[in-house]
Amino acid sequence: MASSTTHPVLGARALSRATLARQLLLHRTPMPAADAVSHLVGLQAQNVRPPYFQLHARLAGFRPAELAALMESREVVRMVTMRSTLHTHTAHDALTLRPLVQEARDRELGNFRAGLTGVDLDRLARTARDFVEAEPRTMGEIREELLTHWPGADPQALSVAARCRLPLVQVTPRGVWGRSGQVRLTTAEHWLGRPAGEPQRLDDVVLRYLGAFGPASVNDMQTWAGLTRLREAFERLRPRLVVFRDENGVELFDLPDAPRPAPDTPAPPRFLPEFDNLLLSHADRARVVPPRLKGRSWSGNQAHRTLLLDGFLAGLWTAEAGVLTVELFDPVPQAAEEEIAAEGERLLAQMGTGPGTQEVPAGAGRIRFGSIRG
Repeated sequence: MASSTTHPVLGARALSRATLARQLLLHRTPMPAADAVSHLVGLQAQNVRPPYFQLHARLAGFRPAELAALMESREVVRMVTMRSTLHTHTAHDALTLRPLVQEARDRELGNFRAGLTGVDLDRLARTARDFVEAEPRTMGEIREELLTHWPGADPQALSVAARCRLPLVQVTPRGVWGRSGQVRLTTAEHWLGRPAGEPQRLDDVVLRYLGAFGPASVNDMQTWAGLTRLREAFERLRPRLVVFRDENGVELFDLPDAPRPAPDTPAPPRFLPEFDNLLLSHADRARVVPPRLKGRSWSGNQAHRTLLLDGFLAGLWTAEAGVLTVELFDPVPQAAEEEIAAEGERLLAQMGTGPGTQEVPAGAGRIRFGSIRG
């Protein structure tokens, strides 16, 4: 194995440009929405609307109706996978990625063992599966059904056990742009009308992760997946990969033919929704978040909508009633402000604002700039 001192060093700007290229954020691509969801290995979907805004920032000509149609035709679904959080996945990934993260589901369930004393978890899984496959159910309904079988168990622990043991998906209209619906759940196999099939190999998922988020360290992928002990997979793949290191000496792996644009490659402004995977999928986020702004895109457990400028976090934004409010961490040149305003007009015209989700006619929206103190 070569000494890490021989590996080329990639600074923050080089990592920024490489990751933005993989994330389709350097240039909008004409890629179909379903292909983008697959390429990105899912879209973080803690709330209903962020996946639509993620695709708007990345795809040329994207309209919310495209992803909504995929939701309604069951070509993509919402389910808990990476980091124990909701993601929008293609049907194929919904059926084959879940086994990869089962280890994390088992760890989560371990925190509730005290409330599950005397509960046969295999029987619980069978009971819950029969119940949600009879018709989609709310989590409250699942909990109440399981309490009839195990009245002495902790109600929350029972619902967590069902969620951890079964690949539950949120059925439509939940997740469909412009519509509303209570969270109702059934199994991925039942909703998609086919069995899970062979799980994806961990080595293949490592390659997919690098294709969407690389160059990256072992800890980076572990942060993205919510898993541990992935070093062995990277070592198996080492002969097929190229290796770099960051400015702190951390070893970074990458696909040999993946794009790594020059550090001075222009990166246009991009408005990202809360919980965008770009800001959540590395242990070291300095390739997107300058160290002095660490933690500024969050308040408690809530992520803010973020503005990228020159490839890095530069501000936060909100949109309501045809007004896009941009709050910058630092003053920017007039030319940069004009670029931000142009991208903001595109956002308003194509995605609309507020709970009604109506598009705002071109030129009718307003961009309001402010600054963030502290």
